[in-house]
Amino acid sequence: MSIPRQPMPEQEASERRANFFEVARGLTPEMAKQEAERCLQCKDAPCVAGCPVEVPIPEFILALRGGDVQEAAQVLKSKNNLPAICGRVCPQESQCESVCTLGKRHEPVAIGRLERYVADWELGQGSIPPEKPQPTGKRVAVIGAGPAGLTCAADLAKMGHEVEVFESLHAPGGVLIYGIPEFRLPKEIVRAEVDYVRRLGVEIHLNSVVGKLYTIDELLEEHGFDAAFLGTGAGLPIFMRIPGVNLIGVYSANEFLTRVNLMKGYLFPDYDTPVLVGEKVAVIGAGNVAMDSARCALRIGTLQALERGEDPPEVHIVYRRSRQEVPAREEEVHHAEQEGIVFDFLTNPVEILGDDKGQVVGMRCIRMELGEPDASGRRRPVPIEGSEFDMDVHTVIMALGTRPNPIVFADSGGLERTQWGTVRANEATGQTTKHRVWAGGDVVTGAATVISAMGAGKQAAADIDRFLKADGGGKAE
Repeated sequence: MSIPRQPMPEQEASERRANFFEVARGLTPEMAKQEAERCLQCKDAPCVAGCPVEVPIPEFILALRGGDVQEAAQVLKSKNNLPAICGRVCPQESQCESVCTLGKRHEPVAIGRLERYVADWELGQGSIPPEKPQPTGKRVAVIGAGPAGLTCAADLAKMGHEVEVFESLHAPGGVLIYGIPEFRLPKEIVRAEVDYVRRLGVEIHLNSVVGKLYTIDELLEEHGFDAAFLGTGAGLPIFMRIPGVNLIGVYSANEFLTRVNLMKGYLFPDYDTPVLVGEKVAVIGAGNVAMDSARCALRIGTLQALERGEDPPEVHIVYRRSRQEVPAREEEVHHAEQEGIVFDFLTNPVEILGDDKGQVVGMRCIRMELGEPDASGRRRPVPIEGSEFDMDVHTVIMALGTRPNPIVFADSGGLERTQWGTVRANEATGQTTKHRVWAGGDVVTGAATVISAMGAGKQAAADIDRFLKADGGGKAE
């Protein structure tokens, strides 16, 4: 208990504003050993219950503490197929670390940092996939190569099933590859983790849009798959219904981050994807996607300004609630503040202003105050009459959430959806209302965390395995 929590080495804020290199550098071997020593090795292990994929946390930390990093990696991989990713983007502070016994009186064990350390060590050595089990002869189609789909596919392959993944984009990873920036999750890490899934025997088909190239029914009835898992995420952006959203200079966060990350806009002109950022940028929303958008805009705009010999851009987060209600991870908010992002709390846009060429030149906003709690449990923002004012902005990025893209549901009779376009599925098993079809991740819950999607993929894989092995694959219940 006398050992302090080891700080994560980071790139200086003044430097990282103008580059896309990873902000968090990772623990050194000495720091990882020190942090591992802090674990109390609790018998009841509340941290395991706090992990959506139930990683045996005390076991992997004990192996690390004993100097057997390979064993620590094997323990991690027994439950988590993507640990190098989770060690970077999981909200451990609200999951495993939030219930850490040490955290009741001291700072909790830095479980996420230790997970990243072990996973990065293994990637550096070359991860060894487990021995393949005897084939079951059953085939499963996994639709979507994001966190839920990759997890489900990997687990099913480990169970002996033949798995094929159908991904609409030209690179696997889903939100890991198009949404999360390089400075938070280097794409070489995603590629390495995907390669591990491939080496388990999973076949990944890219540029394969289910709903266009094939329907779900065609995969099941004509292509011989015994079951299907929907892990297509929620990629349809939500815009505010205010005047001016069609002006030049208004992006959805999905489009903006896809251009920056998947299409390598941050490496322009080496990659021919220009991303224009004005002198003043407003990002609407305050979730993790909003933080990613603001920090990307700052970097892109700074690099462009340096080329022109101008001042870097001024980037604002515009949020209708207060600092206390911000849904983004505290670490992401802290990094954004360090980098100079301006937070405009209790502020809500009512109109985006344009010039005679249709280009954004400003944004009309109104001040808000907090009233009684709404259905989310947060205090509801209420407009203050007569408090309207204009902001001078040239780029507006809407980061207000997403919904599932309906294209995958084409001709999919029997698959019930909610009023928000998400799929109805059993919370414990992932079974949908359509026979032989399971679903998990954002396509069921709406936009959520990477690890929750992985947990859903793991639960569905277990139930698909049960279904396929029961009487040779009987009717799902």
